[in-house]
Amino acid sequence: MAGMLNEAMIAEYFRNKSVLITGATGFLGKILVEKILRVQPDVKMIYLLVRAPDAVAARQRVETEVVRRELFCLLRQRHGSGFDTFVTERVVVLAGDVTCESFGIEAKKLRELRLTDELNIIVNSAATTNFYERYDKALDVNVMGVKHMCDFAARCPNLEVLLHVSTAYVAGEKHGMVPERLFMDGETLRDGIHLDIDAELRLARDLRNQMEADNDIDMLPKFKRKAMKDLGLTRARHFGWPNTYVFTKSMGEMMLGQMTCGGDVSVLIVRPSMITSVQSDPLPGWLEGTRTIDMILIGYAKQSLSCFLADLDLTMDVMPADMVVNAMMAAMVSHASSSRWLDSNNKPLQHPLLVRPSKLLVYHVTSSMRHPASYAVLYRTGIRYFEDHPRMGPDGRAVRTQKVRFLGSIAKFHLFMVLKYRIPLELLRLISLLCFGHFGLAALYQDLARNYRLVMQLVDLYGPFSLFKGCFDDFNLNKLRLAIAQDPIVTNRLFNFDPKTVDWDDYFYRIHIPGVMKYVLK
Repeated sequence: MAGMLNEAMIAEYFRNKSVLITGATGFLGKILVEKILRVQPDVKMIYLLVRAPDAVAARQRVETEVVRRELFCLLRQRHGSGFDTFVTERVVVLAGDVTCESFGIEAKKLRELRLTDELNIIVNSAATTNFYERYDKALDVNVMGVKHMCDFAARCPNLEVLLHVSTAYVAGEKHGMVPERLFMDGETLRDGIHLDIDAELRLARDLRNQMEADNDIDMLPKFKRKAMKDLGLTRARHFGWPNTYVFTKSMGEMMLGQMTCGGDVSVLIVRPSMITSVQSDPLPGWLEGTRTIDMILIGYAKQSLSCFLADLDLTMDVMPADMVVNAMMAAMVSHASSSRWLDSNNKPLQHPLLVRPSKLLVYHVTSSMRHPASYAVLYRTGIRYFEDHPRMGPDGRAVRTQKVRFLGSIAKFHLFMVLKYRIPLELLRLISLLCFGHFGLAALYQDLARNYRLVMQLVDLYGPFSLFKGCFDDFNLNKLRLAIAQDPIVTNRLFNFDPKTVDWDDYFYRIHIPGVMKYVLK
């Protein structure tokens, strides 16, 4: 299979194509937009669906949150003063919402754009990634958003491929090998329990309606939000998932399987693991938001982290963001309609890979199988980085970095927190009561107790990921990787998604940690 698909073919595929991308203002979405524009300036049109009240607000969001970011530095250098014109001619911003039918786009606007006739590719990267999200909101975006995407795709006669971005952690807290396979409709992570998506949608809707109708003064908005958040977490754990995010993403995959059954459009699910900063192009180290592993780095840099829940011997499955996007683009091209590829006589070329899959295909864009990196790598490079680049105090002197205590089980972490924080807290509360709340002790206790509860909640939500003991099978991704590689010794620089080409020590020390310091901590 080696050499069947090269980088030039991947870039060429997007020539004169019309692409719809949801979630383009997110971290991964804007990297995809930049990559398509950079490798194929003759793309016909990229439509960006953006949640906004009107077209002006939508364009403003894309201007400030996407094209003006440092990520677009290479494109800006290449086009100079013509950059804005180049983007305007190839990017159409649509004010809409994945939670609405037809994405909330007016029928008149769809007819004017001839959008359903024009589209060749749909990429759905819109999601709410909050682990403790309102259940109704998570269902609206992560589940109903998929349904609306499929309904819209069914109206596009020239659609060749539909790609949905999920997460590898739909596996929950699974140990051992996690296969690249779709969740079956109604499947759960607990034996003997069946999941009914319609029933979950009704449950969330009924609670929302009940709270909206309740005028009780005790049901303030924050209590209503908490009730809906707690419902999501309760339902997730009832079915075996650790949080609302991965639970609703699993349901989104099931919805995709229901909606595309029997269709002739290539349907792909890409499941990345923890997505880290850009490794190669266009801007090494660039990232937005905070990943789970970055909490270690930030806490270490600020010297506000004395302990962390992690086993240094466990694998932290990470993939640089540019590699995730490269895999997405390669997968799209590999499974797009074979009619796009013509031979010298202008006849369709039956490329071995360019055929529609017989069923929905899943790709794990992960590293634990092929080139695992342990938490020890991150800690080791973090110590070295901050020793070589010490944080400076107000007096201009280097601040000595303290080592972090790592606790390899939730039980050990809870014991540590009780001994170091909970018991002193209770003593403070007792002293406050004896002093009748004088000296500000009551307020101090409330603040410290609130911080303690927050830490314990974070551990409850993120613990299953920092202690994840599974390994993600990447058979499908490796098959795609082999199809693109022309020479096993040569790294595919433009569309590389092989984690084995990454020196994790060098990547974290020279690229990722400086990126966190620059783009997250500013």
